[in-house]
Amino acid sequence: MDFFLILIGVIALIVLITLVRMIKIVPQQRNDVVERLGKYNRTLTPGLNILVPFIDQVRTKVDLREQVVSFPPQPVITSDNLVVSIDTVLYYRVTDPFRATYEIANFIQAIEQLTVTTLRNVIGSMDLERSLTSRDVVNSQLASVLDENTGRWGIKVTRVELKAIEPPPSIRDAMEKQMRAERDRRAAILNAEGVKQSQILTAEGDKQAAVLRADGDRQARILQAEGQAKAIKLVVDAIHVSEPDNKVMAWQYLQALPQIASGASNKLWIIPAEVTKLLEGISARFGDLVESPDAAAKAKEVGDVNEREAQRMSEEAAQAVKAVEQSAAEAQRTTPPATAS
Repeated sequence: MDFFLILIGVIALIVLITLVRMIKIVPQQRNDVVERLGKYNRTLTPGLNILVPFIDQVRTKVDLREQVVSFPPQPVITSDNLVVSIDTVLYYRVTDPFRATYEIANFIQAIEQLTVTTLRNVIGSMDLERSLTSRDVVNSQLASVLDENTGRWGIKVTRVELKAIEPPPSIRDAMEKQMRAERDRRAAILNAEGVKQSQILTAEGDKQAAVLRADGDRQARILQAEGQAKAIKLVVDAIHVSEPDNKVMAWQYLQALPQIASGASNKLWIIPAEVTKLLEGISARFGDLVESPDAAAKAKEVGDVNEREAQRMSEEAAQAVKAVEQSAAEAQRTTPPATAS
């Protein structure tokens, strides 16, 4: 009886294990490659799948999602014989689980080696400066070559990125010095341009200010000259309208004499002969203004007397001169001529 129960339990356990091995549930975005007796049979898709127990076996479980793999730094020689270390990041996905399983043993390692060789070919045709500034070109060339070669493995390379390009320390120091010198040069150029613009603006401002000042002075002088001309014209018109006689002009000259001698530096005042004659005429005119009619008559009589006296004295002087000339002529005639010794 106990033996019979043990046999039933063993049979039930075998049936349970068989049922478990028959039912295979595949999750989404995954394919399972199934072999039957060591030979490829089929690829299980996501969902519930039935296998033949102890005959069918899952060879590989292939993830169909996009994968990311980072490769270690690889030394690469540029066209100018400089060794740089380059880190790459690869994005790929499996498009054919059968080929990815049977066409190549380890597609990750194969992609890594293919990436290294392609990278050396691409970077080897560039110099250091171009390789540092042409990452997009390198990425596109790598992606094109890898996608072409990995297609037969059932792999689709979607993207390749250069994570880092590290030149040698000496080259980095030289590049830093070069960049520092370039920045200093640009700063000096910008400073010089700023000083130049400042000086140009200052010179233009000074020029405009000088032009405006000169124009202002010119306008002021023109207005002043016009004002003086109008004033002179008004005075001349007033003089012509009033028709002043010589007495008024003499009186105006007498009023102007103190202003002529009012300067602080006038220590000595020299009056020309013409001025004295003019003063005599002015005084005569002024005398005519202030004297009475009787005084004027007396002055006329005195002037006539003086005139006659002056005429008499001039005649006597002429006679004296004639007598002196006659005596000199007689003395010349009586003097004997000198004889030669």
